[in-house]
Amino acid sequence: MKTFIMRRLVIFCIAIITSLCASAQQEGFRCEYSGQVRDGRNGKPLPHVNILVPGTNIATVTNADGEFVIKTPSRPAHLSVSHVGYKALRVPIGSDRVEGMKIRLTPNTIVLDDVIVMVNDPKEILFTAIDKIPDNYSNEAERFRCFYRETAQKRQKFIYLSEAVADMYKTTYKRGIEADRVAVVKGRRLLSASKKDTLSVKVIGGPTQSVVMDVVKNRDFILDKEELELYEIQMESPTYIDDRAHFVISIAPHYNVDYAQFYGKFYIDKQNLSFTRIELSLDTRDREKATRYMLVKKPAGVKFRPKEMTLLINYRLDNGITRISYVRSTFRFNCDWKRRFFATSFTAINEMVVTDRVDGPAQPIARKDAFDNRESLYDMTKNFDEPDFWKDYNIIEPTESLEHCIGKLLKNRTQVNPK
Repeated sequence: MKTFIMRRLVIFCIAIITSLCASAQQEGFRCEYSGQVRDGRNGKPLPHVNILVPGTNIATVTNADGEFVIKTPSRPAHLSVSHVGYKALRVPIGSDRVEGMKIRLTPNTIVLDDVIVMVNDPKEILFTAIDKIPDNYSNEAERFRCFYRETAQKRQKFIYLSEAVADMYKTTYKRGIEADRVAVVKGRRLLSASKKDTLSVKVIGGPTQSVVMDVVKNRDFILDKEELELYEIQMESPTYIDDRAHFVISIAPHYNVDYAQFYGKFYIDKQNLSFTRIELSLDTRDREKATRYMLVKKPAGVKFRPKEMTLLINYRLDNGITRISYVRSTFRFNCDWKRRFFATSFTAINEMVVTDRVDGPAQPIARKDAFDNRESLYDMTKNFDEPDFWKDYNIIEPTESLEHCIGKLLKNRTQVNPK
């Protein structure tokens, strides 16, 4: 059985943590397309929808409002749009710049053939998918360009925002994550001007989560067969992702162990048995166990009360090879101070999307340039004053609430520190 240390992620500090290093900037992204993706049935915005430029490695995802922006070096014939449970869609492109695209996705209908798969043994399917990881994922080292964002909220108020363009180097999936590294190319950050908002509580997370939370490669995290024997494994209703039928297998804690476990769902491609989507939620019913898992450090006199830790990891099939495409973690917790009547709630969200992949032999990231938990992205990155900061990079479009927060924080900072 794996140890608690092996199951830990890397550190994320509310208001302060991550790192920076130098790299070459991509140039020439002259075309730009933006819009919103909604459910064609009820009109609701769809978050985390995959937006891909066919024939390239360029991609992004929609934000919580279903909005996206994607930049390309040349005009594509169309954009490919896909989401779990919906029919994939190709959107024609007629010019170098299009704003306000309105995209509607149609829910997929599960046909009888896919309902029949529910009689199969979910444990056998899950374990077979684990055995096929070396065949379904890359057998070569690869390098990716990514966009990373972390935010922190105190109650409903945003108190911290940090964004970065990152390079990620991953070795073959026949190996573990020991040699996988992340380096930050450029970044920016914004912090509330109020000292009352500062909280030096460290919980797990951070920009290297795309390495550690690649649970298909880091099998010690959850896809260890011995660990899975401690879970109840069930078959759920099947679904479609990118017009491909998927098994949906759920897990839930079954035995009482001395560490916090997860509830989760695994979306497994029916044809090749590759993991396409993994949803995990930490069992927080036992506060002591959940605290040991989530919390790294807190100030003396503060009581940490875990509320939620959820993880989403998406993978994308490309020419027969499945690769990681999006990682998101959400932490919610309360902090109680002595002599204070009410507890204060905090939310920390980290997300990283793979926006491009380098063709050809992958250049490793030197250890001296790689992310180090001892460094701070907040201390080493620039503020929000530089115009066109993301000119030649793909990012995740900020949500409306985050856009409002940025304007408010900038205004407050100017008032506190006038030029």
